[in-house]
Amino acid sequence: MHPPEYWLPALLLIVLTLGIYTWYRERKLRYKPYYKVKNNTNSTESYPQVKPKHSICLVGDTGNITDPVHDPVANLINTWLNENATNGTLIFLGDNVYPIGLPPVGHKTRAIAEKRLKAQLDLVREYTGQVFFISGNHDWNKGRSNGLEYVLRQEEYITKYLNRPHCYLPSGGCPGPVVRHLSEGVMLIFINTQWWVQKGIRPIGKTYNCSTESEADFFRQLEDLLQLYPHKQIVIAAHHPLYSNAMHGGKFTLKQHVFPLTAAHKKFYVPLPLAGSIYPVYRKLYGPEEDMSNPRYRRLRKRLLRLFHQHKNIVYASGHDHNLQYFAIKNNHYLVSGSGSKTAFVQSGGRATFVHENKGFFVLDYFEPDNIWLSALEPAPANAADKYIIAFRRKINAI
Repeated sequence: MHPPEYWLPALLLIVLTLGIYTWYRERKLRYKPYYKVKNNTNSTESYPQVKPKHSICLVGDTGNITDPVHDPVANLINTWLNENATNGTLIFLGDNVYPIGLPPVGHKTRAIAEKRLKAQLDLVREYTGQVFFISGNHDWNKGRSNGLEYVLRQEEYITKYLNRPHCYLPSGGCPGPVVRHLSEGVMLIFINTQWWVQKGIRPIGKTYNCSTESEADFFRQLEDLLQLYPHKQIVIAAHHPLYSNAMHGGKFTLKQHVFPLTAAHKKFYVPLPLAGSIYPVYRKLYGPEEDMSNPRYRRLRKRLLRLFHQHKNIVYASGHDHNLQYFAIKNNHYLVSGSGSKTAFVQSGGRATFVHENKGFFVLDYFEPDNIWLSALEPAPANAADKYIIAFRRKINAI
């Protein structure tokens, strides 16, 4: 039996070896797309070579775009708009302006906030299809108690600039649900997930011109919609994910455990190997309001999933985490399309069918009721022959 003085060095060696392996694996795989199966398309069917009857572009967290001419995602959105000039619907999934939404005139960040917002609005100003915006936590002044005034200011700015009075949904900071029928077979439902975790005033009831009278009424209305239109293909647009392999789902890199101060600044490489794990563990087990582990977020997620599991072929589209993720769970489809202007770590595996830490967005193409395709589009490298990369594609109406 080895003397006790050898145990600690041996343990440290094991921990160091595991750490090096984890770091190497993260470094090697981090920016590669992950597919649950090697063949990421339906093996018996191919994507139709005709124009879809309707196409929905779902892009989130675009609030850091400042140059629509040279920004890769802005160019990709513009390409999609040109390809779907008469049959498309574009939905911005929240966090439309970083870092705090649209501040009042005279605020020190007002000019850059307007520049970021106009970069997106100018893309769609002349578009003849439908365009919708929803709000995220950053649009509500990062969830602070005065967030409502920020989101109302942004709604007014967008609707007037685009001359589209009903393009910001749910309006007035209300929780929703709000319905828009895109075609005979496709229906959009907008819900304001930030309402559920927001500090300060949260509009509800007739006083605020909200159709929802209470939290219970919200779920009753949502359930009624799902039961009333079982024959329709339903897309639910929100900001917060219900499944995520990324930070808001409690997933962190080894670097974030060992060098936690890099979360504040990318150059703060101060090693805190044990103390540094406190923050990631906290966010995994409890977390602030924007994390899935937070009690208020967790309660909303639990109620929504309980309802969605009673139905099938619902597409729930969100942003919030800065990557691309697709989960096919219990006959429904859950998207994270939050890499419109930023990217961040996403963990492979788990319940995900596809994940990629890369800029881009998801697109839903509707051909026939039994022929619906989901695609992840990403900007092509500079000087590439193709306009964009199709990182993932799958027929989704039959799981």
